[in-house]
Amino acid sequence: MAKRSKPAHPSLPSREDLVAFIAKAPGKIGKREIAQAFNIKGGDKIWLKQMLKDLEVEGVVDRRGKTMHKAGQLPPVVLADIKRRDEDGELIAEPAEWDEEHGPIPTILVTLPRKPQRGQPTPGVNDRVLIRVSPLKNDIHHYTGRVVKILEKHRAQVLGIFHSLPEGGARLVPVEKKSRERELIIRPGDEGEAKDGDLVAVTVLKAGRFGLPHAKVKERLGSLASEKAVSLIAIHAHGIPNVFGKDVLAEAEKAEHLGLEGREDWRDMPLVTIDPPDAKDHDDAVHAVRDENPDNPGGFIVTVAIADVAAYVRPGTALDREAVERGNSVYFPDRVVPMLPERISNDLCSLRPHVPRPALAVRMVLDAEGRKKHHSFHRVMMRSAAKLSYSQAQAAIDGRPDEITGSLLDAILRPLWAAFDVAKKARDIRGPLFLDLPERKIVLKPDGTVDRVFVPERLEAHKLIEEFMILANVAAAETLEKAGFELIYRVHDEPSLEKMRALSEVLASIGLKLPKGNVVKPELFNRILGSVEGTENQLFINEVVLRSQSQAEYSAENYGHFGLNLRRYAHFTSPIRRYADLVVHRALITAMKLGKDGLSHDTTRQELAEIASRISMSERRAMAAERETIDRLIAHHLADRIGSSFDGQVSGVTKAGLFVKLDETGADGFIPAGTIGADYYRFEEGNHALRGERTGETFRLGDKVRVKLVEAAPVAGALRFEILSEGRYSGKRGGGGKLRAKSGPRPAARKTKTKVKSKHRR
Repeated sequence: MAKRSKPAHPSLPSREDLVAFIAKAPGKIGKREIAQAFNIKGGDKIWLKQMLKDLEVEGVVDRRGKTMHKAGQLPPVVLADIKRRDEDGELIAEPAEWDEEHGPIPTILVTLPRKPQRGQPTPGVNDRVLIRVSPLKNDIHHYTGRVVKILEKHRAQVLGIFHSLPEGGARLVPVEKKSRERELIIRPGDEGEAKDGDLVAVTVLKAGRFGLPHAKVKERLGSLASEKAVSLIAIHAHGIPNVFGKDVLAEAEKAEHLGLEGREDWRDMPLVTIDPPDAKDHDDAVHAVRDENPDNPGGFIVTVAIADVAAYVRPGTALDREAVERGNSVYFPDRVVPMLPERISNDLCSLRPHVPRPALAVRMVLDAEGRKKHHSFHRVMMRSAAKLSYSQAQAAIDGRPDEITGSLLDAILRPLWAAFDVAKKARDIRGPLFLDLPERKIVLKPDGTVDRVFVPERLEAHKLIEEFMILANVAAAETLEKAGFELIYRVHDEPSLEKMRALSEVLASIGLKLPKGNVVKPELFNRILGSVEGTENQLFINEVVLRSQSQAEYSAENYGHFGLNLRRYAHFTSPIRRYADLVVHRALITAMKLGKDGLSHDTTRQELAEIASRISMSERRAMAAERETIDRLIAHHLADRIGSSFDGQVSGVTKAGLFVKLDETGADGFIPAGTIGADYYRFEEGNHALRGERTGETFRLGDKVRVKLVEAAPVAGALRFEILSEGRYSGKRGGGGKLRAKSGPRPAARKTKTKVKSKHRR
């Protein structure tokens, strides 16, 4: 048991006083609130800072940005899943995310209103909800809660692939990775319009005592042999809304082009859009010019103009309700599921060249060192001078202009690059986190199958647009804070102490030492990455550093963006595809008195917190769907290459075995530990490695390996490999030695039954 702490002065609170205050505080609380509550001033704040840090290290309190709560407690509003009913028929929920180190997962008794509003949906088992909770007296593991919003209704159906049987009827193979159902039997007469190989939704019928449960086809969703079928699996498996209602489409079609009224006329400013070559909507345009002000020698004026989506999508409308439900656009290799109908995203709000379009613009003045001196927001009517692709703009700067960029080079493109050269100076001083992890792109054939997988070149043009968008996002957050307006931030917390300890152990396994006592900043990770650049450990350490990071999210509370090393940051630059940006646009319109279609002054932080939770969940849903679709496409692509050998890298290590990412396609596959060799391989968590108990042979995260494809399950998006190369051998625990070249066949593996399973997510 920890000793009772003695404060630096009798008037200061004890350790127990601090913990009790944090536990009882209504909502999140930070150092400032604690100091005010206990009247801690001057130099005593240093004592308070150290005390809070000690409590965090001991695991007594949890910190999130600058706020904290007692370890193991739920925040006031939590994302939760309704799991079951108790013996009294009451709904019981559990938080969607919980760290098991804090003890048993809390349960939430869901309280329902006595008189629910007419038409309001009632929560039920398996629904995902946003819930406001309060702990039961003296019990941090049990709560009562009131549902604020139902985010996802349980769908009483299973998604699967329909396989016809010769004698009639069919069997159904579920596609969801975590489906509790085995194969299902569809009896003759229950097939609906489904044909062999179709993706269908079925209702599970009451199962008998013996045999497989039965199901009835509810809806035919498409054929796996047809184009776009693979992304359909992810869309339906994750419940992503992909069909606009009639009321939404009707509103979009009624929208008309806006005029100049209430806007500044910027149609003569030669703004340009720079996007991927296959982009259908263009919602951001840029312009730069040297600042002629003699007080700012060497400075630039950078302008970022963003499509004025708020002018067309008003709060409370059908378009707005649909947009917040979707949260964001979802991008698959074969399609886009947009947040807004094409009439809005690809027409009225797409900044097409030589066509007047309403926009919300920010004008930023940079000095010669790239520091932003000041900025201003404007509601304008603009006219894009050109639509360029990244490679097209880059080629012009590199001396290969085409018929479009030739006339733009001196007047538009060179000033943009000169302004970027200046902005880079401030960026490098700021020192954002730099991870060198290539992203692969899939190119499909006309039939929807994979043509090729490649790593696009990272151009200066990409970095230019990225940096200017970051500057605009920061300006938006600063403006709203200065105006005292509530907003939704884009936040990214620093790594937890547990993850830093794990990173320290991994670095020690390759002879690197993580400095102790340093303030955790991106610069620390950049030094680590720089120390392994060009070595065999480069990819390995980049992966480990990535896994040590927290997940970015949206929040009405600001705790900064660690990865970008920014104190305040909001998403402003893509309101066509992100609801967070639309909310920020509305807030700016109201705060800067730019119109009557902005965010209501009555909007509370709690309402924004609820929206932030919803769209954070939508973002995670989209990422999972996009990732799983790529897995399935590549598994289909490799299904006819069973027995082929590939080079790859160990991308994950668990007790069950090794995950390997192939160099050629970026596909992930699994090697069960029982198939590695004639040894028993123990999992060394701290070293991210499997180590042979008898031989000492070690396979570690980041190791280069040669594997053979032995099984593919395209529907699940899963691959199983067999290891061909040998691991590393070293007298030191954890294996710091080099990989030994393979000399002859590997020893026979221990006998074990294995089959392709849904891939683990790391």
